[in-house]
Amino acid sequence: MLKISEGEAGSYYTYLSTGCKLCQEGAKMVLFITGICGKNCFYCPISNERKADITFANERLINSDKDILEEAWQMGALGTGITGGEPLLKPEKVLRYIKLLKEEFGKSHHIHLYTALPVDGNLLKKLAFAGLDEMRFHPPVEIWNSNMENYASSIKKAMETGMETGMEIPAIKGANEVSRMANELGCFLNLNELEFSDTNSEQMKVRNYSFQDEISNAVAGSYNIGMEILKTTEKGHLCTSRYKDAVQLRRRLLRIAERSAREFDEITEDGTLIYGVITCNCEKKSAKEMGELLLSSGVPEELFLVEKEEIHIAAWILEDIIMKISSYVKEMYIIERYPFPGGMVVEKIPL
Repeated sequence: MLKISEGEAGSYYTYLSTGCKLCQEGAKMVLFITGICGKNCFYCPISNERKADITFANERLINSDKDILEEAWQMGALGTGITGGEPLLKPEKVLRYIKLLKEEFGKSHHIHLYTALPVDGNLLKKLAFAGLDEMRFHPPVEIWNSNMENYASSIKKAMETGMETGMEIPAIKGANEVSRMANELGCFLNLNELEFSDTNSEQMKVRNYSFQDEISNAVAGSYNIGMEILKTTEKGHLCTSRYKDAVQLRRRLLRIAERSAREFDEITEDGTLIYGVITCNCEKKSAKEMGELLLSSGVPEELFLVEKEEIHIAAWILEDIIMKISSYVKEMYIIERYPFPGGMVVEKIPL
């Protein structure tokens, strides 16, 4: 009888890889290397904007090696998960980035990689030599019930290099065959609760998938399938839709927020930042003049920042001084956004 442990937000496991343990902490940077992929899986959630030959570290578009290192330092990353698209369509770039991260952060910086390809032995050796710690194979759903010999061979070769090795697939019908192969090979299997996205919804509906409820993107029945398969998977992990949002993403945002927040930013329990914004009316007072007015009104200089024709300020202070400055400004509001440059705005409250 397998021992199934309960994780957070509805997740369960009989085994957790090192990569999964670090993801639980929100300590893994997501390195997206190319949105190009030839598999065309019907459940692929990647946005149309990312289906191009581009690279992101978390939400930052990468133009240089420096960008990657800055993002990793900003969040205090203890490791990196390499994904795509299909990252191994760009093997030289993958190898270079693995070496870059290991040289900067040391051997303890854990790196795992997702691939939908049955990788040959030579490339696996190069990846292991560069410092890759963990491989996660994604055999396409079309072959689950037929021929997975190429993937089985790649998994065996990856394990021989010393890399921790497993498979990662959505929890849908037919996944029991992948679980059986994982047990035979002695590798781990991560089952992800299937989710709707803007780009996969039409393909999902054609196949008669439906939403679990009105507040979630999770697919009805996927969780139950995952739990049944987990009961027979010797080294398995069921990762839920709620877990990814409520645990992994939130903790990653908190790590970034704690390292990037300014003196006057309020960090929420979800890892977002709250602060006030004053948009200046240049005909009456420039941003610089508004800054001088704030100082003369007793606002400490560390609790606001002049940004071109805007002033960012502690939200509670802005609420206190509305009446004093309203005649000089164009607009005032409280903003909540994700804690990185250009981060998505969650809420904007006019004052």
